[in-house]
Amino acid sequence: MKPPAPHPSDKDAWNAYLAEGNAKQARKRVAADVLLRDSVGRVLLVNPNYKPGWDLPGGMAEDNEPPEDAVIRELSEELGLRVTVHGLLVVDWVAPHGPWDDQLAFIFDGGTLGQGQVDRLIPHDDELVEASFVTLEDAQNRLGDRIRRRFMAAMDALADGRPRYLRDGVPTA
Repeated sequence: MKPPAPHPSDKDAWNAYLAEGNAKQARKRVAADVLLRDSVGRVLLVNPNYKPGWDLPGGMAEDNEPPEDAVIRELSEELGLRVTVHGLLVVDWVAPHGPWDDQLAFIFDGGTLGQGQVDRLIPHDDELVEASFVTLEDAQNRLGDRIRRRFMAAMDALADGRPRYLRDGVPTA
């Protein structure tokens, strides 16, 4: 039989009890991307060198890093961009696949970049081969299935102002 939980007034015992429970909980990988547009409505895609295909700008969150902070950090590191996150567009629960456990993938609205930012946009580290503003149709053609579904849900959320929750890229009822 499991011993009773300590009383919260015994702070050391209570924190040890909570830490034990925390150590047994599942951990989730968190990806955070951003939807950025230029003044004519094209979207920014990046071509990373560490995986095949094009992607939205962003990346993986570090330990205990909020997703919106992760996307701001990643854009600064990879593209030298300072962006303001305007809101959440998509949360996608991605099922385990290949060697990977499940993850939560977020897409945030990064708004529209000014022409000066667009003109100066180049990769700032060796993780990206290229960054390019493309039409919606071109984005759909360049993105792989999983990220394409997430991207289209983000575009729908942007259009009607309602964030989307997906399971493996599929909207839930």
